[in-house]
Amino acid sequence: MKTVYLYSTSGCHLCEMAWDILVPLIGNLPLRLEEVDIAESDELIERYGVRIPVLKFSDFEEELGWPFDATQASIFLQKFSHV
Repeated sequence: MKTVYLYSTSGCHLCEMAWDILVPLIGNLPLRLEEVDIAESDELIERYGVRIPVLKFSDFEEELGWPFDATQASIFLQKFSHV
């Protein structure tokens, strides 16, 4: 089972909205959703600080940054979940 990462941080209302979009989608795919708090790493803050929430698979460069809706998230997740 592949893992898709949601880069976020606590208190981020956009991240909470993204989580609400993603949870139902993940249930239909062979994926595990893991949240990564960017506040724990200077490198992650520099990379994602003004862009969160961001979805990313560890083995692909392509990312899906906010804003995204359920359709866009579904396409992104399906594209990489079976590769």
